[in-house]
Amino acid sequence: MSGTSPLARRDFIARAGTVAGAAALLGAADLARPGLAHASAAPHVYTRAEWAARPPISAAQIIAAPDHLIVHHMAFPNSTDYSLDHAFQLSRDCQDLHMDTNGWDDTGQQLTISRGGHVMEGRNRSLEAIGQGANVMGAQTANHNGHTLGIENEGTYITELPTAALWSALVQTLAWLCDVYGLDPHAAIAGHRDYVATQCPGDALYAELPRLRNEVANAVGTARNPERAAPYVRTGLPAPRRPGDHGPALGANEPHS
Repeated sequence: MSGTSPLARRDFIARAGTVAGAAALLGAADLARPGLAHASAAPHVYTRAEWAARPPISAAQIIAAPDHLIVHHMAFPNSTDYSLDHAFQLSRDCQDLHMDTNGWDDTGQQLTISRGGHVMEGRNRSLEAIGQGANVMGAQTANHNGHTLGIENEGTYITELPTAALWSALVQTLAWLCDVYGLDPHAAIAGHRDYVATQCPGDALYAELPRLRNEVANAVGTARNPERAAPYVRTGLPAPRRPGDHGPALGANEPHS
């Protein structure tokens, strides 16, 4: 895979295997739709109140369920602070960037995962909407925010891979969402670059999306797709211009966010 040595990739896979399904890290949350039995346990998702979010300029609009789940990298530094305090500060820093620099009403993405594997609510009303089997209008994939749900993963993954803790949390989060929305992981999980011209989620992470889909499929009990090769990793895509710039997130004809 581009920019990642075979040794580094083997080490990543081995470390990811040791933490897969780590209940102590992820916990469980009762966020499924009422009255439905879900096979995939929800991760513990820390609420906006827990990470001390600022009030949004306006309440997010609840919209129909998404048909695609978008994997992002945040284009933030690859921190080695895996603590919950750092994760909460990450969410606050992201919200400040999106509101104060981008001029949005709130954090753009619906969910955020830190390099320590902590999962946090992003845009206001995201957990409320997921609990209803719905979504909120976000600002994370330009011209496609009306039918996608975005997951920001702390770090920059052009040449490096996520931590094993982040990977494990991402698998569980995607499995939970596929279960809630009745989505096929192989059809539903996409990278930001699948929709717009951007490096996001990074060459290294993007090349791992087939394996990610298979691990999510295992978690939800659907068929693997072993014949699907790693995607062709396009080179020369626009790289982050500054921390937090992971590519076009809001289209010109989309409502102000």
